[in-house]
Formats: sequence, structure tokens, C-alpha cells
Amino acid sequence: MRDFSNKPFWREKPLAAMNSQEWESLCDGCGRCCLNKLEDWDSGEIAWTNVGCQLLDGHACRCRDYENRQATVPDCVALDAAKVRELTWLPPTCAYRLVGEGRDLYWWHHLVSGDRETVHDAGISVRDRTVSEVGMELEDYEEYVAEWPGENPMDDAA
Repeated sequence: MRDFSNKPFWREKPLAAMNSQEWESLCDGCGRCCLNKLEDWDSGEIAWTNVGCQLLDGHACRCRDYENRQATVPDCVALDAAKVRELTWLPPTCAYRLVGEGRDLYWWHHLVSGDRETVHDAGISVRDRTVSEVGMELEDYEEYVAEWPGENPMDDAA
């Protein structure tokens, strides 16, 4: 039976019930999950950096080898519904996090706007604002701590 409610799938389905196409389409293309983060072991506080994974295309905000990323970067986290609930470092603007929390997508998300460029136009993505981790020592990451838009989302962003 066809569904005539016209509600978008992310408002109707929990993350765990989404098919692979729906799941992949939720990614807003901000690139922030591909940034290295520093965690304070005592407080659990996350400090964001602008140091991108070796596979991050800093302009496209996409993985250069998504299908094989875990072979190249073994600690790359493959998101699933359970991990979305557990991970503390997903940006508050992340569609997976929002949907997992029962919230709606922001106006700039391509599934809402119809345009994959709005995440960049809104200044949410890391486009052209990253440095590569290649050749960088872990101790140097502290020099690249950054604040990213959306850590405190605007009230009218949703």
C-alpha cells in the first residue's frame, strides 16, 4: 500500500529502520565527522580541530575513498544507529544525531533545501578550512583547535 502522507522518511522512520539509500542520503556533507578531535580524559570534553583525516577532500567535504576508508584509516568510525546514540562527538547539527534525537533537519540540509550547496552556503561545512593530518604529529593538533559553526545552533536554523 502506498503512503500518501507525504512526510519525509526521516520524520517517519527511526535510524535503524532506514534502508542504505535513506541512511546515506542523511549525510549533510559538512565533513565535520572527518576532523580529528581531542578529548579531555578527565572531563570528556571534546575540542574540535581543523585537522582533517588523510582521506578528507577539504573542498568537497567528502571522503576520497569512502568505500575502502576503513582499510586505509582503521579507526574510521562507520556510523550506525547504535553508534549515533553513543558517540559524544557528533556535531549537534549532524542529521544522524538530529534524527536519532527525534528532531528535524536544518533548513540548509540538502533533503530540505533541495541543494547540496546550502550546507556550504550556510557556513556549516568545513569547506576550504582544513589542514591534512598527513605528516602532522599528534602533539601538534592542539595548535589547530577550532570552533565550528553550529556548535550552538541558531534558534531559527531548524
